[in-house]
Amino acid sequence: MAIIITDECINCGACEPECPNTAIYEGGREWNWAGGTKLEKVELEDGSAVNAKDAQTPVSDEFYYIVPGKCTECTGFHEEPQCAAVCPVDCCVPDPDYVETKEELLAKKAWLHQEVEA
Repeated sequence: MAIIITDECINCGACEPECPNTAIYEGGREWNWAGGTKLEKVELEDGSAVNAKDAQTPVSDEFYYIVPGKCTECTGFHEEPQCAAVCPVDCCVPDPDYVETKEELLAKKAWLHQEVEA
């Protein structure tokens, strides 16, 4: 399950530097797949492909947001999501629209960082 930042966000920015996948962005800021990852090209769900460095539309214009496709809940990096651990207003919560198992989150981590399984 990815983490989502609710509209209770006070835009303090404490969460952004904590994300090992660079999945957190300031409201209104464009994002890309390449930031914080080793991705060069990404195939989207509709079958199209994009350059990982291409700018993507912000998920939110008002407050910090998390890109669900890049969020691994810090699985494989930390024991708990670091954004939630540092959030002073507890607005980093599980996103019910993106439920994933630990195995799926580990696979996403490996994909984002292009880890080769032994």
